[in-house]
Amino acid sequence: MTKNLKIAIEAALEAGKAILEIYHSGEFDIEIKGDNSPLTKADKVAHNVIVSYLEKTDIPVLSEEGKEMPFKERKDWNRLWIVDPIDGTKEFIKRNGEFTVNIALIENQIPIAGVVFAPVLGDLYFSEIGVGSFKINIDLDTYNITRDLLKADKLPLEREDKTFTVVASRSHMSPETEVYVQEMREEHGEVNLISKGSSLKLCMVAEGTADCYPRFAPTMEWDTAAGQAICEHAGFKVMDWGTKEKMCYNREKLLNNWFLVK
Repeated sequence: MTKNLKIAIEAALEAGKAILEIYHSGEFDIEIKGDNSPLTKADKVAHNVIVSYLEKTDIPVLSEEGKEMPFKERKDWNRLWIVDPIDGTKEFIKRNGEFTVNIALIENQIPIAGVVFAPVLGDLYFSEIGVGSFKINIDLDTYNITRDLLKADKLPLEREDKTFTVVASRSHMSPETEVYVQEMREEHGEVNLISKGSSLKLCMVAEGTADCYPRFAPTMEWDTAAGQAICEHAGFKVMDWGTKEKMCYNREKLLNNWFLVK
């Protein structure tokens, strides 16, 4: 494991601790941002924790909760971190546990390492190009990275139920997604449809519990970069629905096209 990936994992776990303190306190201090998405005290605290770790790498950080970063300032960044301190803030507010900390390392617009941590569930996903993707359940009170990560399972995992499974957004189910699910029913017969929040959907494909994740609704680069790393390094594809190519990062416009993970 590279030093940068270890730092990113530490950042995600420590951010998870800070998030859970606020999650259990119930004092969220909810604000509404300009795009009508919610922002909580936990988003801000997690951002600060993560940046404090990633600063050690001397690699610039593009975070959803960081300052606005014009393309002219970042267009020459060959390497950068892309961070979502809390992916699934709506799920955080609903207190259903389906939110994650996302940290991805991008090199030449490609995710080369990724960390996704679900603080309530304790599930940690991490990956590195050329090495693979892994999952382990972490106890935040007793964890030891050097010891625990050696016990991680490599993805994808064995799966007992072979029924074709589609995972889709809990908060952003679109009519186009419903059409896609119907097409899968016509092609595969019986289809399981699972609704899930945050980048856990990408991780479900990576671990093999879902066959595909169609996303025909808006997302931003920080929503997908870490999950794409986990998927690609486990052998799956995250395809831009418009270009039919893999999604790339640090683009001028940070809004993603629709995409399909399979």
